[in-house]
Amino acid sequence: MAIIELPFRATTAQACHWLAQHTGTPWTLARLIESGLTPYVWLDYDADYAALFGDANGGYAAPIFFEGDTQRLAAGSEDVLITMTKDVYRIVTQLKPPGFRRALDELRFLKKDLERHASKLKREAEAEVQAEIQARQEPADVEGAKESQTGINKEQVLIAFARLVKIDLAQALDAGGGIFGDEGSRVKGSTKKAKNKIVWNPVTLALGLNDVYRVPLPHLKRAFSSHEFLDAWAAEWHKTMALLGK
Repeated sequence: MAIIELPFRATTAQACHWLAQHTGTPWTLARLIESGLTPYVWLDYDADYAALFGDANGGYAAPIFFEGDTQRLAAGSEDVLITMTKDVYRIVTQLKPPGFRRALDELRFLKKDLERHASKLKREAEAEVQAEIQARQEPADVEGAKESQTGINKEQVLIAFARLVKIDLAQALDAGGGIFGDEGSRVKGSTKKAKNKIVWNPVTLALGLNDVYRVPLPHLKRAFSSHEFLDAWAAEWHKTMALLGK
């Protein structure tokens, strides 16, 4: 079967069909959203929301990213409800109640997002295969690997996880205590270097955020699928979730 060519903005059916061809597994709207892919809806200019459109007097494609709106879609809603979006200048905007309603067939997914996600899934699959081959070839020194393994820096930690917690994550990282310190997610080898060279194991950190600060696992899962600098850790995250039965 020939691979379909994606349009710039693909319908849900086109996105699911294209990803199914590239991954060999079925896709649904719920799976697209749970994978961190952002749906869009075209909004025609509305004078009542002039500030939302700015100079785009013909309309623009508005992203649907607010958790309440996306989870409603993933749960199987019969239409689209947008209560929060970004204006034409990409500034987050809370819409006046009850928000905008649109038909499900108006949802669109960006070609670049779908291609990027397919590439990420391919890398993850290849990494899992390589990890399994390596595990069969030589015994794993778990403790040694943990200490030598690289991590992500402070800026990346904040980009991926700061919005998920109510605490001042930057201050907690600097304090170096508990799950953020030497006995937790901070890579021990990096603590011997300059402060700006310290790195954190994102998988260990995410598990700590779930356990200590009750950050929901779906939110953490979305973080691993939304940031390219976490791609290298995605296979370990999925494996850990599988071991935990999540």
